[in-house]
Amino acid sequence: MASRKALAAAGALALIALAGCGDDPAGTSGGKLANGGTFTLVLGADPGNLDPHFTSLSSAHQVDRFLYDSLVNIDETGRMVAGLADRWQATTTTATFTLRKGVTCADGTPLTAGQVAANINFVGDPKNASSRIGFFVPAGATASGDDAAGTVTVTSPTPDSFLDRNVGGLQIVCGRGMADRGLLRQGADGTGMFTVAEAVSGDHYTLRRRADYAWGPGDWRTGQPGLPDTVVLRIVANESTAANLLLSKAVNAVQLVGPDQQRVAATKAFVRSVEAPLGELWFNQKAGFPGADEAVRRALTQALDLGQLAQVVSSGRGRPATGLAPGGPCGRNTIGSNLPSHDVTAAKAALDAAGWTAGADGVRVRNGTRLAMAFYFPTTLGQGMQAGAELVQNLWKGVGVEVTLRGVTDAETSQLIVGGQAPWSAALLPLGLTLPTQAVPFFSGPTAPTGTNFASIDNPDYIAAVRAASAVAGSGGCAQWDAAEQALFRRADIVPFVNSNVPVFGQGTTFELSQGSVTPGSIRMLG
Repeated sequence: MASRKALAAAGALALIALAGCGDDPAGTSGGKLANGGTFTLVLGADPGNLDPHFTSLSSAHQVDRFLYDSLVNIDETGRMVAGLADRWQATTTTATFTLRKGVTCADGTPLTAGQVAANINFVGDPKNASSRIGFFVPAGATASGDDAAGTVTVTSPTPDSFLDRNVGGLQIVCGRGMADRGLLRQGADGTGMFTVAEAVSGDHYTLRRRADYAWGPGDWRTGQPGLPDTVVLRIVANESTAANLLLSKAVNAVQLVGPDQQRVAATKAFVRSVEAPLGELWFNQKAGFPGADEAVRRALTQALDLGQLAQVVSSGRGRPATGLAPGGPCGRNTIGSNLPSHDVTAAKAALDAAGWTAGADGVRVRNGTRLAMAFYFPTTLGQGMQAGAELVQNLWKGVGVEVTLRGVTDAETSQLIVGGQAPWSAALLPLGLTLPTQAVPFFSGPTAPTGTNFASIDNPDYIAAVRAASAVAGSGGCAQWDAAEQALFRRADIVPFVNSNVPVFGQGTTFELSQGSVTPGSIRMLG
C-alpha cells in the first residue's frame, strides 16, 4: 500500500500554497549574482519514495518541486500563475487547461495533453490508491486531452469550490514514469527544471539543472542570471547540526523550527518565512479506542491548558491557531469558542459521567478496562514537540489517564498513524492545508489503511456543511466552509492550538517560498 501521509507543517512543511514572506536584513541579499554553482538545501528527513502521486511527505514534496511541474503554480503572494498551462477556466465541476507550447520531458520528448490527462485519470481512480486523491483530484474525476489543441478538460462527479487550483496543483509525470512507476521511487520522469543525478537514501540527493528548461512559473524568462547548475538536498535530522552547517557556510539554506533559529537570526542571515500549523491534537476514533467517545475527547481537551501547551510546543514563538488553513482564501477565525475551554474540574466530572471511575492506583477504569492512551508525537519538529507531549502526559495523568509516549519520524507517522498500522490513541500531528477542500479526505470518507481519514472521523454536520460549501465556486462558499470547520471543533475531532512562523535561513543565496517550500525557480546564487 502506498504511503498516505499528507501531514506536514512546521519542521516538515506542508503541501500546497502557503505564501512566503519575511525579512531581508540589510546587506544579506545585495551581493553580485553568480551563475552556476551548487545550491545545498538541508532536509530534516529523508523524502523516501519520490513518486509524486504516492507520497505526501513534505520533504518529498520539496524534492519533487525541482523535478516536476504542475498545470498552475501559486506565487509568493498566494496567487495562481501559469505553470504547464498558461490559461485555464473552471466551474465547481469542470475545468479546462491550455498547455504552454514547447514543454518537454526530461528525455526531450514533448509533453502532450493526453499525458496530462492520464495523470489526472490515474490519481482520480480510487483503485490506484494514490495519496493525492481527494487532495488534488476529486475521487472519480476524469480528464480528456486534445493533443492538437493542447487542452485538458477535467470533469468532477462532485463539486469542488477550488477545482482549478486543486487539479492544477497536481505534479505531472511524463509517459515513461506513468508506464513504469518503479522509475520514480529514487528517480524522476517530469518536466521540472532539474533531473536526478544521484540519490543516496538517508544522506543526499544531487540534482542537475536542465539547459533547455524555459517554462517556469508565471512570466518565466530564460537565461536569468544566478541560477544554480546543481542542487544538493542534504539530509540532516538534528537542527543544531543543520544550523551549524549554515553558519559555517557548508550549506546554503536550512529550515529551523526550534530554538536554534534564534542564534541564526542573530547573525542577520537572509530569511524567508511561512506560517503553518504546528500544534494540532488528534484522537483515534476507531471503535474500541477512548477517543471514539465524544465526551472523552471533550473532557481530555478540557484537561489541557491549550495556551500553556502552545507556549511549550512552539518554544514561545507561536501564534494562536484560528483555523485549519492559515493564509487560505477563507482564513477567518473558526475556532473562537467552539473548542472546550480549560476546566479540570469539569473534565473530571465529564469522565465520571462517561463511566470512567477512578481505580485504586488513580487510573480510571470502565468495565474492567483502564483508561490508557498511547500518545504519539513527531520527532522532526523540534524539541518543543517532546516537551509538549510530556506536558499532555502530566495533565492527563492529573485527571486519571495513563499515558504512554512515543516519538515518531515522518516515515513512521506515514506508516503507523496515517497508514493505520499502530494502535495510537492520540497524537500531536500538524496537518498542512491552504484550501478547505484539502481537509475533506482527512475528516471524512474511507479510513486507514484504504483512505486518508486516519482518525476514523464521522461527523454528519461536517459532511453536510462540506456538501453545501462545495456547490459554491471559490471564496463565495467560505461561510459554509467555516461552518464545516466549526463542526469539527465542537466535537473535538481535531484541536488546533498553535501555528508557527517557520523561517528558512540562507547564506550565499536568495530564494522565495511558495507552496510551503523553496521555489526552485527563485533561487539565485551570490558571488
